[in-house]
Formats: sequence, structure tokens, C-alpha cells
Amino acid sequence: MVADAPKKPRGRPRDPLIEKAILRAARRRLAVDGYSRMTIGDVAADAGVTRPTVYRRWENKHDLVVDALDHAFRALQEAAPPIDLERLTAREAVTEAVRRLDLREPDRAGIMLVGHVMAEAEHNPELLEMVRTHAVLPRRRLLLDTLQSLQERGDLRPGLDLDTVADMCIGSYYAAFIRGGEDEGLPTRVVDTLWPAISAWPGESSRDRAAS
Repeated sequence: MVADAPKKPRGRPRDPLIEKAILRAARRRLAVDGYSRMTIGDVAADAGVTRPTVYRRWENKHDLVVDALDHAFRALQEAAPPIDLERLTAREAVTEAVRRLDLREPDRAGIMLVGHVMAEAEHNPELLEMVRTHAVLPRRRLLLDTLQSLQERGDLRPGLDLDTVADMCIGSYYAAFIRGGEDEGLPTRVVDTLWPAISAWPGESSRDRAAS
């Protein structure tokens, strides 16, 4: 008796480029329109596909948004190289870590996305938790790890409340967004302002002193 040939899967295989286009469009719509106003139809139109194409992959808007946020935040984390504390001075390293706190990157829509997700927190707490877990906390952790390493190296004052320093740096971006206008130099100005209060040697780093 001849064994039955394996059955071929029905339909065409999913195109990962189409899925990425849909996920990017969903993230952008969430940032611009907010969760309650965004529609699957708008997402499909932005991605250049049909509504059935979206619904074949996601049952509803909520599932699509969760995947869109997860995809975007993971991509940003994977693309960010570690901060080289051996190459940079202490001040440069802190400035780079503060620069990476910027939720406006990479397309200036990230901070609006956070605002919309916060507005939906009561009805969709899962979205806020995802933003907190994948967008805010990794950036904050990078800054805290940088500050702690520099403190252990002797570049920052002992006994600093590093959590409060991190919160102040994060808050500077929200304040800048609310007051409006472009502010490309914000990380440098924030660190310049904090440096006399946090540095063990405000004028130089331990590496600078060793080289002198």
C-alpha cells in the first residue's frame, strides 16, 4: 500500500515584508490618531494592502497594536550598540545615555504614541505595560547602568540618588515636548546642568586625570 503524499499547505505563504509594512503603519496610526480613533481600514490603506489582508494576520485592532508596539520596540533595542565606556569620557558617556532616552526617536512620533497609550491606560493597561517594559525601562536601565559604572570607576560622586537622576533626565524630554519646538541639543544641556552636581571631578574624568 502506497503511503499518502504529504498535503501541501493551502494558500500562499505570508510575506514578511507585508507584515512589517502593516506593523509600521499601525504604529504610526497609533501615534497620530490614538487607539480609539485608528481603524484597520486606515492601517491597511497606509500599508498598501486590503483589510482582509490585515484580518488574515490579526483578529482585531488590539492584537495588531500589541504586535506593532512589540515589533517597533524590539527593533530599536536590537539596533542600539552598547555605550563604550573605555572610549568615551564620563561626561560623553552620560550624554550618550541621556540621548538614548529620547522617545521622540526615530521618527518623532514615539512620544505622541506614549501619550495616546497613557490616555488609554484605564481601558487598555496592557498597552501601557508594553510601552513601560519595552520602551521606557530599557532606556532607563541603560542610563542607570552607565551612571553606576561611572560611579564605581570614581567619576561620579558616591551616594548619588541615581534613580532620581534618571527620572530627571527622562522628564526633561516630556517637558521639552510639552513646551514645543525642536531641541536637538537637549541631552548636552541636561548633562551640562547636572554635571557639577553629580561629577566627582566636575572639570575632568578619572581617565582624563590619569592621562595628565
